[in-house]
Amino acid sequence: MRLITNRMRSVATPIGVALGAALLIAIAARPVGAQPFTDLKTAVVDYSKAEREPHEACEALAKFKSKELAQITAVMKPADASAPAHCRVAGLLSPEVAFEVSLPSKWNGRFYMIGNGGHAGEALDDPGRVAQRNQALQVGFAFAQTNTGHDARKEPGASFVMSNPEKATDYAYRAVHLTAKTAKDITKQYYGAAVSRSYWNSCSNGGRQGLIEAQRFPADFDGIVAASPWVDQTGFTIGAMWNQRAISAAALTPAKLAMVGEKVMAKCDAIDGLKDGLIDDPRKCDFNPSRDVPACTAGADGQDCLTAAQADAIAKVYSGPMSNGKPFFPGFMPGSEAVMPGLFGGGSGSGWMNVIVAALPDGKPADFNLAEGTMRYLVHKPPQPDYDYKTFDFDHDIHMLDDWSNQADAKNPDLSKFKKRGGKLLITYGWADSILQPMMGVNYFQEAVAKNGPETTDFFRLFMAPGMAHCSGGIGPDRHDPMTAMINWVEGGKAPDSMVASRVVDNQVVRTRPLCVYPQVARYSGQGSIDDAANFKCVDSTLRALLPD
Repeated sequence: MRLITNRMRSVATPIGVALGAALLIAIAARPVGAQPFTDLKTAVVDYSKAEREPHEACEALAKFKSKELAQITAVMKPADASAPAHCRVAGLLSPEVAFEVSLPSKWNGRFYMIGNGGHAGEALDDPGRVAQRNQALQVGFAFAQTNTGHDARKEPGASFVMSNPEKATDYAYRAVHLTAKTAKDITKQYYGAAVSRSYWNSCSNGGRQGLIEAQRFPADFDGIVAASPWVDQTGFTIGAMWNQRAISAAALTPAKLAMVGEKVMAKCDAIDGLKDGLIDDPRKCDFNPSRDVPACTAGADGQDCLTAAQADAIAKVYSGPMSNGKPFFPGFMPGSEAVMPGLFGGGSGSGWMNVIVAALPDGKPADFNLAEGTMRYLVHKPPQPDYDYKTFDFDHDIHMLDDWSNQADAKNPDLSKFKKRGGKLLITYGWADSILQPMMGVNYFQEAVAKNGPETTDFFRLFMAPGMAHCSGGIGPDRHDPMTAMINWVEGGKAPDSMVASRVVDNQVVRTRPLCVYPQVARYSGQGSIDDAANFKCVDSTLRALLPD
């Protein structure tokens, strides 16, 4: 969470708080807590073995041709402390899709690409993106990225469609596919050999992009890591408007949210048989804010109680939006409101602050800010920059979002083509995510199993992380290496049965736990430290009651 926290500390004004909170999603292009390639030494395949050298001079790539190419440069970058010598190719694909391909002087034969957060448009030289590029180059990968067709510094949020409606399609799916295709062609020309394996690793909107690649362009990647994926962008948008309407009717303070978090943990921590400050499956947490939190007396509103309106608002965030008397979309899970270190903006506080609940009365929390932009610029055609979400009717306006859903949502469970070509898909999600609803990941996995059959886990596995927030952070172990697990699976035939995750505080590992293949959960053996993953094993959740506490 350090990258996000440092970025947020510079936001001070009320407007800045709202926009800065939205920026959380924009910079969460991959799991910050996840650490790709850190398990290299124990990998089944030594993917750092980089022996192939360039087939031609870097500068020659400036003459690369393709029908979509509008601009290209190629510059040789010398080795430094952060990255080996590499050829950096940059350019534009029509109309305005900026892309970059970085090619190390010693290549391991593989291709690695990252995605984008929120409404994308990140600068390709953003420090967080540069760090990811350098990580890949250090172990010999050819690396690629794109801004998906717009510059968020000039066209913030989803406003990019105002200058060119085609940018909506580029953002939804076209830019990633076109960049991957172009980047692999450039890589082949430079080394005189085709890419042997292609990998995608990204989080949030980047997870959505990865899923769309598997669903629509199954030949692009052999292995896709989609962390906390934004599976259903339009469902999320409806959910964020629902939450904003509920929260606007109740003054929820940081102190009240912290109190609710304490009540949730007191009631549900031990439901998994172990009191360890984590809720391993919050669906089993029967928490009702009207029943389980002290109610304020009539006319009073103290920090140690909830008014009826406040309890109702919190219940609505947990339940998710209703339409025509029926549940429409998942809500957020008990435990996501917990006080967490590394809060967006610095310090500690409820996971809902700045994300679901605005820090200031006139502020816009990150989720709503993102949803409002989606409604105003991407759902409405032509865009309606002044659209007022208060006019949205949850019983009659749900299908207003259908057209954009067909473009941008990654909900299609049919992965038969991806499976047929041997692709592998790995999703991770934090149960305490307060930016995207974690049931998006669970529901998608279950729908994929129903569509693709009981052998789905032969190519698609889901890992749920107790206590982990969006992509990383939270109060649970969050640091892990899904990329080595993916490469072991694709190239070594070793499907990941679990991944060890660590919780790090002040640069010290204070707890490790196995992340288990869903629907399995980590179960304490009954002996040894509860902070050591070696004392846990993954078991089917239906069998937990049969095992010792």
